Amino acid sequence: MGKKFRMLNMAEVERTLSMSDVLGLVEKAFEERGRKRVQMPPKSYLFFSKFSGDLRIMPAYLEEMDEAGVKLVNVHPNNPSKYNLPTVLATIVLFDPETGVPISIMDGTRITAMRTAAASGIAVKYLARKDAKVLGMLGAGYQCLFQLEAVSEVMKIESVKIFDVIEKKAENLAVMARKKLGLNARNVATAEEAVRGSDVVVTVTPTRTPIVQGEWVAKGMHINAIGADAPGKEELEAGILNRAKIVIDDWEQASHSGEINVPLCKKIITRANIYAEIGEIVAGAKPGRVSEDEITVFDSTGLAIQDVITAWRAYEVAEEKGIGQEIEPLYC
Repeated sequence: MGKKFRMLNMAEVERTLSMSDVLGLVEKAFEERGRKRVQMPPKSYLFFSKFSGDLRIMPAYLEEMDEAGVKLVNVHPNNPSKYNLPTVLATIVLFDPETGVPISIMDGTRITAMRTAAASGIAVKYLARKDAKVLGMLGAGYQCLFQLEAVSEVMKIESVKIFDVIEKKAENLAVMARKKLGLNARNVATAEEAVRGSDVVVTVTPTRTPIVQGEWVAKGMHINAIGADAPGKEELEAGILNRAKIVIDDWEQASHSGEINVPLCKKIITRANIYAEIGEIVAGAKPGRVSEDEITVFDSTGLAIQDVITAWRAYEVAEEKGIGQEIEPLYC
């Protein structure tokens, strides 16, 4: 008789891991990637053009840890306004690498939000100035409170400026940041106001037209470019990348659908402009920030190893605490 199969919904997943936990897990995943001890094909896409959405298939295996799984994630930007659903909906299935037997299926929506935010936090840890204190946030969707929480774990934030094209969303996020995270947060009227004077900027928007202009970006700034996650999307004016030390999470994914995809297609930058993958920096193969004046950009597309390592630990905690629904093995 094989292991019993465990199912976890979003509320049950929430009971398993803190942001501090996920930061450590994602940092470990990046390190394993930097040490070339993972298998992770680039994510595959199905495009539902008439519904303005897509489905992404993301498998991964962390070899030294014997943790394997696949995430299926939909991105449908119209969901919040039309269906009162999150833009991102994800499901994760874990497999026993020894037998191939599936051992768990769980909601991946919260895990996606937490591991994406954790990647931002790790990038800030290695790439931002140590004296960074002002954070600019562009976007105020479901992901953004997680972003604020993760960055606040690694950066001594004195103030947060939040901009969203829907002003009420920025207002609400500022309120939540104050109440839930104790941050000195306020919404601002323009993207420019959010960027100028910030030490760290996080962009989490679905835009296909750059929302951050080069003239707003000062020496010493660090930018986490999170929103560009499909071909044709870009949040930063391409000239910023020519001035910056560019760190990506994965070349195949970033060149296809990350912040660098449009500038690469237009030949504004080339692969030679890319300084490193974040895993190389975390593993110690390359240094992170080396100058107070350099502009650093982290292009985050989201890696399946982040999902698998996080989901695997959520599964282990659920097993330990009896969280979720346990059913008979699918294969006996």
